[in-house]
Amino acid sequence: MHEWFVNYAGSERVVESFTNIFPDADVFALVDFLNDEQRRIILKGKKTKTSFIQNLPFAKKKHRNYLPLFPSAVEKLDLSGYDLILSSSHSVAKGVKTNKNQLHICYCHSPMRYAWDSADEYLKGIKGSIAKLFINYLRKWDLISASNVTHFIANSHYIAEKINRIYNRSADVIYPPVDVDRFGLNNKKEKYYLTASRLVPYKRIDLVINAFNQMPEKKLIVIGSGPEREGLKKIANQNIEFVGHQSEEKLGVYMQAAMAFVFAGEEDFGIIVVEAMASGTPVIALNKGGTAESVLNGKTGILFNEQNHASIVKAVNEFEKIQEVFNPHNIREYSLKFSRKIFEENFEKFVREKSEIFFNK
Repeated sequence: MHEWFVNYAGSERVVESFTNIFPDADVFALVDFLNDEQRRIILKGKKTKTSFIQNLPFAKKKHRNYLPLFPSAVEKLDLSGYDLILSSSHSVAKGVKTNKNQLHICYCHSPMRYAWDSADEYLKGIKGSIAKLFINYLRKWDLISASNVTHFIANSHYIAEKINRIYNRSADVIYPPVDVDRFGLNNKKEKYYLTASRLVPYKRIDLVINAFNQMPEKKLIVIGSGPEREGLKKIANQNIEFVGHQSEEKLGVYMQAAMAFVFAGEEDFGIIVVEAMASGTPVIALNKGGTAESVLNGKTGILFNEQNHASIVKAVNEFEKIQEVFNPHNIREYSLKFSRKIFEENFEKFVREKSEIFFNK
């Protein structure tokens, strides 16, 4: 069970591993609009069993607008004929109805952001008592639906702490799969820094740009597209170059040649940071969230403590003082612990151990 299939991003990579391990499993989602190539990779060509939201107007591009219907839609999916349910959840997937004879293992990317971390952002424009009633309903449903899960797996200790704090449930940690083998090594570094992500507010690319505005002698390349792009370009000085969205192959080329990869967002895990390390490139990142777990300070990169441009400037200058410490081969070697192979081995072992206990009790 997964929320929606509309692109190939981090959570879909987890489902890809689910279907690698269990190729005969049936797949459910609120909506499914994958193209043929994405379907081949993620679902091995399978068709998904979808909810009624699939047939609503503009569901392909505006499915998030149907958030008030998500709880009802997921609860109406009939999974009663299955012994084992695996959910990949960052919203409502964990809320599928189960019974006491079903083992439900939830790989949680994050507790529902709409109800907790991103509630204010989602409810912009919805004012007063209506907003309060809706968010209270969503939170209540989210808390109750956590009881449908037998075991939680978190994608980082950062998320495990949130699961414990919000749901009062413990969670094992298995870091998500990163396709490290797709990224090569280049010992010859060019004189530029790199940042890359979808250009949306919470990624805090604005902080990276403001930092490099303060360092006009240093070049920054920005990869990505999104609603913030034009606004970010307006505040950027001439030492900052925007190259738009890049293919995975071209992204790898940029990563391999960069002096360092700079990232200021507070991520649940941060796959792109590990991809940079798989390219042998040190990372300058925020010492909070998933990046605080994936980057080894002083060995695979530099971690800064405050989410502001001054901290980034300080970290970049610190990096340049000890740049020779960062060995590309060692950085890449460290990244291999996050490989898809290791994820699938750990996840399959977890599922089989819990299944043996559950069904033999």
